[in-house]
Amino acid sequence: MEQKSKRRRVPSFVRLVSFFFVLAATFRGSFSATSQLSVKKKSIRGSSLVLPVAGNVYPLGYYSVSLNIGNQPKPFELDIDTGSDLTWVQCDAPCTGCTKPVDHLYKPKNNLVRCLDPRCFAIQSGNHHCESANDQCDYEVQYADEGSSLGVLVVDSSPLKLMNGSLLKPAIVFGCGYDQKSPGPISPPPTSGVLGLGNGKASIISQLKIQGVMKNNVIGHCFSRKGGGYLFFGDDAVPSSGITWTPMVLNSLEKHYTSGPAELIFGGKTTGIRGLQLIFDSGSSYSYFTSKVYEETLNLIKKELSGKPLKAAPEEKALSVCWKGTKRFKTVSDVKSYFKPLAMSFYKQKNAQLQIPPEDYLIVTKDGNVCLGILNGTEVGLGNFNIIGDIFFQDKMVIYDNEKHQIGWVPANCDRLPKS
Repeated sequence: MEQKSKRRRVPSFVRLVSFFFVLAATFRGSFSATSQLSVKKKSIRGSSLVLPVAGNVYPLGYYSVSLNIGNQPKPFELDIDTGSDLTWVQCDAPCTGCTKPVDHLYKPKNNLVRCLDPRCFAIQSGNHHCESANDQCDYEVQYADEGSSLGVLVVDSSPLKLMNGSLLKPAIVFGCGYDQKSPGPISPPPTSGVLGLGNGKASIISQLKIQGVMKNNVIGHCFSRKGGGYLFFGDDAVPSSGITWTPMVLNSLEKHYTSGPAELIFGGKTTGIRGLQLIFDSGSSYSYFTSKVYEETLNLIKKELSGKPLKAAPEEKALSVCWKGTKRFKTVSDVKSYFKPLAMSFYKQKNAQLQIPPEDYLIVTKDGNVCLGILNGTEVGLGNFNIIGDIFFQDKMVIYDNEKHQIGWVPANCDRLPKS
């Protein structure tokens, strides 16, 4: 099998890394025959869905939503992941290595997706082979820390209350993960699975668009620095003005959101660090630069700190690069005056900059130290990818418009859910 997915970790807690690809193969047995729910085209509803978000960048290290699944709905807390398109939950089939109690696992009930189903093709990359028409559609997701999830595709209803008050129960296809492995020293995240929001055909938003539940294939999130926020499907919550837009870089083999080229701006000045292709990945707590870009950025920050009352804090284990002051810091506000703002300038677009103030690239730990929320991606196996994670997204509405193939952002109050 060809490996097609990764998990990104940080030193003191795990974060699911996104832009994973799915390995799908067909394995016989393990589940009984099924009657298959069909995806039926419905009239366009023309409204959006808004879901409240829980979590934070630190100390939890993830943002999640609760999604109800089943005819007798059961809530599942799912990691919000714009870097992958397959949604999966821990599943009692029975389950090996699941982190949730049995009564919190999804229980399949003769609702498998078969190998010949077009929805099985949607998660395939490369050869798709079915030995028989009754083969189930299996998947395997592997991560860079050697963790993995093995399961089978199922289809079930998910009751959704739209902004206009409509209550719908569309059928969604998702992974039922019955074999979870986490061999590394870091515990897996406490969520029940992953909500895949990438731009592939298997994503929840793509499924809702095909069924006519959503008029437009548009998603967005607003993560609060205080914790929480909201996630939305559809464009009713998108402001009519004030948004900075940049085109997506389209690649049919990738199911994540990429834009660029961009230049790093430091303290309002150009740095010469140019040509950056950036992946927008809500499945990562922090941001990751390639080794060269990371070292250059770190040098700029350290040079600016020269003469400031901060010292290196190698004893701090929360992140790789941390500093301590003459007394414990309580919040980033106590220390942000020592740091200059960053920005990503998408120079092929006029005035397209993603502003990153110090509070959006620093954290203050429980021990009162300040740490850099930008990490060396090359060291954790991310190759030449530059990843924008949740820490850069805070207090911004970030919009992924798959209709117009563009990514947008605007400062926002993420503590207040948009009203219908």
